[in-house]
Amino acid sequence: MGETGGQTGEAAADMITRCVQYAATGIELLAVVIIVAVILTGTALYVFRILAHQADVNTYRNYRHQVARALLLGLEILVAADVIRTIALEPTLQNVRILGLLVLIRTFLGWSLVIEIEERWPWQPQRMEVEGSYASSKGSDETHSEKKL
Repeated sequence: MGETGGQTGEAAADMITRCVQYAATGIELLAVVIIVAVILTGTALYVFRILAHQADVNTYRNYRHQVARALLLGLEILVAADVIRTIALEPTLQNVRILGLLVLIRTFLGWSLVIEIEERWPWQPQRMEVEGSYASSKGSDETHSEKKL
Protein backbone atom coordinates (compact mmCIF):
# COMPACT_ATOMS: atom_id res chain seq x y z
CA MET A 1 0.00 0.00 0.00
CA GLY A 2 2.92 2.37 0.73
CA GLU A 3 4.25 1.54 -2.71
CA THR A 4 1.01 2.70 -4.36
CA GLY A 5 1.21 6.05 -2.55
CA GLY A 6 4.79 6.50 -3.73
CA GLN A 7 3.80 5.70 -7.30
CA THR A 8 0.89 8.13 -7.07
CA GLY A 9 3.24 10.84 -5.78
CA GLU A 10 5.71 10.19 -8.60
CA ALA A 11 2.91 10.23 -11.16
CA ALA A 12 1.63 13.54 -9.78
CA ALA A 13 5.16 14.99 -9.85
CA ASP A 14 5.63 13.81 -13.45
CA MET A 15 2.30 15.35 -14.43
CA ILE A 16 3.22 18.68 -12.82
CA THR A 17 6.62 18.62 -14.53
CA ARG A 18 4.96 17.98 -17.90
CA CYS A 19 2.46 20.81 -17.29
CA VAL A 20 5.28 23.22 -16.46
CA GLN A 21 7.19 22.13 -19.56
CA TYR A 22 4.09 22.65 -21.72
CA ALA A 23 3.46 26.04 -20.10
CA ALA A 24 7.04 27.20 -20.75
CA THR A 25 6.90 25.93 -24.33
CA GLY A 26 3.52 27.62 -24.83
CA ILE A 27 4.92 30.91 -23.53
CA GLU A 28 7.89 30.60 -25.90
CA LEU A 29 5.54 29.92 -28.81
CA LEU A 30 3.47 32.96 -27.83
CA ALA A 31 6.59 35.12 -27.99
CA VAL A 32 7.51 33.76 -31.42
CA VAL A 33 3.95 34.24 -32.73
CA ILE A 34 3.88 37.84 -31.47
CA ILE A 35 7.22 38.66 -33.06
CA VAL A 36 6.43 37.02 -36.38
CA ALA A 37 2.87 38.39 -36.60
CA VAL A 38 3.90 41.98 -35.87
CA ILE A 39 6.84 41.83 -38.26
CA LEU A 40 4.70 40.36 -41.05
CA THR A 41 1.84 42.82 -40.62
CA GLY A 42 4.20 45.76 -40.15
CA THR A 43 6.15 44.81 -43.25
CA ALA A 44 2.97 44.34 -45.27
CA LEU A 45 1.69 47.79 -44.21
CA TYR A 46 5.08 49.35 -44.90
CA VAL A 47 5.27 47.86 -48.40
CA PHE A 48 1.64 48.80 -49.07
CA ARG A 49 2.29 52.42 -48.12
CA ILE A 50 5.34 52.54 -50.36
CA LEU A 51 3.52 50.97 -53.31
CA ALA A 52 0.48 53.22 -52.79
CA HIS A 53 2.77 56.27 -52.66
CA GLN A 54 1.48 57.11 -49.17
CA ALA A 55 4.90 56.89 -47.56
CA ASP A 56 6.37 59.97 -45.94
CA VAL A 57 9.46 60.70 -43.87
CA ASN A 58 7.99 58.97 -40.82
CA THR A 59 6.92 55.74 -42.52
CA TYR A 60 10.23 53.95 -42.11
CA ARG A 61 10.73 55.29 -38.58
CA ASN A 62 7.28 54.04 -37.57
CA TYR A 63 8.01 50.66 -39.15
CA ARG A 64 11.31 50.37 -37.26
CA HIS A 65 9.62 51.32 -33.99
CA GLN A 66 6.85 48.77 -34.52
CA VAL A 67 9.35 45.97 -35.18
CA ALA A 68 11.50 47.03 -32.22
CA ARG A 69 8.49 47.02 -29.89
CA ALA A 70 7.52 43.54 -31.06
CA LEU A 71 11.05 42.28 -30.47
CA LEU A 72 11.14 43.92 -27.03
CA LEU A 73 7.85 42.31 -26.02
CA GLY A 74 8.99 38.95 -27.41
CA LEU A 75 12.24 39.14 -25.45
CA GLU A 76 10.38 39.89 -22.22
CA ILE A 77 8.07 36.93 -22.79
CA LEU A 78 11.03 34.64 -23.59
CA VAL A 79 12.72 35.68 -20.34
CA ALA A 80 9.55 34.72 -18.46
CA ALA A 81 9.54 31.30 -20.15
CA ASP A 82 13.21 30.77 -19.27
CA VAL A 83 12.58 31.69 -15.64
CA ILE A 84 9.66 29.25 -15.42
CA ARG A 85 11.63 26.48 -17.08
CA THR A 86 14.74 27.00 -14.94
CA ILE A 87 13.19 27.63 -11.55
CA ALA A 88 10.36 25.10 -11.74
CA LEU A 89 12.02 22.25 -13.62
CA GLU A 90 15.75 22.15 -13.03
CA PRO A 91 16.93 24.65 -10.40
CA THR A 92 20.56 23.59 -10.48
CA LEU A 93 23.37 26.09 -10.06
CA GLN A 94 24.50 25.55 -13.66
CA ASN A 95 21.00 26.22 -15.02
CA VAL A 96 20.62 29.32 -12.85
CA ARG A 97 23.96 30.61 -14.22
CA ILE A 98 22.78 29.98 -17.78
CA LEU A 99 19.49 31.72 -16.97
CA GLY A 100 21.42 34.69 -15.57
CA LEU A 101 23.49 34.91 -18.74
CA LEU A 102 20.38 34.69 -20.95
CA VAL A 103 18.63 37.37 -18.91
CA LEU A 104 21.74 39.57 -19.12
CA ILE A 105 21.96 39.18 -22.91
CA ARG A 106 18.23 39.74 -23.40
CA THR A 107 18.30 42.75 -21.08
CA PHE A 108 21.12 44.26 -23.15
CA LEU A 109 19.16 43.59 -26.34
CA GLY A 110 16.05 45.09 -24.78
CA TRP A 111 17.98 48.17 -23.69
CA SER A 112 19.35 48.50 -27.22
CA LEU A 113 15.83 48.27 -28.63
CA VAL A 114 14.58 50.96 -26.26
CA ILE A 115 17.41 53.21 -27.47
CA GLU A 116 16.34 52.43 -31.05
CA ILE A 117 12.71 53.25 -30.29
CA GLU A 118 13.38 56.48 -28.37
CA GLU A 119 16.23 57.48 -30.72
CA ARG A 120 18.33 58.86 -27.87
CA TRP A 121 20.69 57.76 -25.10
CA PRO A 122 19.09 57.49 -21.66
CA TRP A 123 21.07 60.47 -20.35
CA GLN A 124 19.96 62.74 -23.18
CA PRO A 125 16.84 64.90 -22.78
CA GLN A 126 13.73 63.83 -24.62
CA ARG A 127 13.12 65.38 -28.03
CA MET A 128 10.05 67.48 -27.45
CA GLU A 129 10.96 71.07 -28.17
CA VAL A 130 14.48 70.36 -29.42
CA GLU A 131 13.21 69.08 -32.75
CA GLY A 132 9.84 70.69 -33.42
CA SER A 133 9.25 68.71 -36.59
CA TYR A 134 9.82 65.42 -34.76
CA ALA A 135 7.38 66.34 -31.98
CA SER A 136 4.73 67.58 -34.41
CA SER A 137 5.05 64.54 -36.70
CA LYS A 138 4.83 62.24 -33.71
CA GLY A 139 1.70 64.02 -32.54
CA SER A 140 0.12 63.73 -35.97
CA ASP A 141 0.86 59.98 -36.06
CA GLU A 142 -0.88 59.55 -32.70
CA THR A 143 -3.86 61.58 -33.93
CA HIS A 144 -4.16 59.42 -37.07
CA SER A 145 -3.91 56.19 -35.09
CA GLU A 146 -6.60 57.39 -32.66
CA LYS A 147 -8.93 58.19 -35.55
CA LYS A 148 -8.47 54.70 -37.00
CA LEU A 149 -9.44 53.06 -33.70
